[in-house]
Amino acid sequence: MYLKIINFKKLTPTRSLLNKGSAITNMIVLIRFLTLLTCRMSKWMFLLTDISWISQKVKKSFILIIIFFSLNNLYAVELNGKFNQGNLIRGKTNPKSKVLIDGKELRVSGAGFFVFGISKDRKNDVIISVIENGITKHIIKKVYKKKYKIQKIDGLPQKQVTPPKEVYERIKSDNKLIGKARAVETDLTFFSNKFKPPLKNAIITGVYGSQRILNGIPKSPHYGLDFAAKEGTKIKAMLDGVVTLAENDLYYTGGTIIFDHGHGVSTLYMHLKDVLVEEGQKIKQGDLIGTVGSTGRSTGAHLDIRLNWFNIKLDPMSVLDK
Repeated sequence: MYLKIINFKKLTPTRSLLNKGSAITNMIVLIRFLTLLTCRMSKWMFLLTDISWISQKVKKSFILIIIFFSLNNLYAVELNGKFNQGNLIRGKTNPKSKVLIDGKELRVSGAGFFVFGISKDRKNDVIISVIENGITKHIIKKVYKKKYKIQKIDGLPQKQVTPPKEVYERIKSDNKLIGKARAVETDLTFFSNKFKPPLKNAIITGVYGSQRILNGIPKSPHYGLDFAAKEGTKIKAMLDGVVTLAENDLYYTGGTIIFDHGHGVSTLYMHLKDVLVEEGQKIKQGDLIGTVGSTGRSTGAHLDIRLNWFNIKLDPMSVLDK
């Protein structure tokens, strides 16, 4: 809630009440006034009618202040995050408001939290529509471009560049499992809290959005964040969440864990040596969830983490509390 500083000298409610002959009466009025400032407009009006002995002049002054205060707080929207390509944006508004992004309605929690992601290659502005009491306000945000790196890796076995045909069905099945886990939408609001790095003092060796050229062949961009670490290094949960996928041996990602953090936000940990959680398990930030490995299609021991808003792949660095 945003508050305005009010000049009480201009209000002078006590002047019209001096005839009541009581300093206590004036104090009661002031206390009630300050209490009213924390209420919504409907509650203000109800309480004002209850204070029948206040003069009409003072009531009118109160009503004007109430209207001014209410209008200044209507559509109050907080947005957390930079509007860069690949970033997660977290917001908060009046829980009774509707919020739409590009015409698509978002889930708004009981505390007013909402969230959405900006895709890697988005070029057009983001249009945020806030609807309250039948009135719509539009907020237009420019999306800023990121410069993506080119990463070349040579000398890889051919099967790590182009998988053999006999594993195509396995890859298809793995992708369905991952897609199903990422499509989960719950009313959890863990996403509104700060994320923490999964490893301590690890060197980042791969970044989001980099174009990978394997043995001279251009491949899909890298959508994760790679941490170099020794095999067996303990991995901690970046945020509270519920396990929606826990697999020991997927073709590309090896030992894999996906967490639901609410409203379509999920994180994925891959190439794990040990998977120490189970599907459906509730995890707290900082809990041990697995160990670093080189499983799946991997060139060496490391941890690759991913961040998604439903099927939109986002940059984990945009949320990590570094």
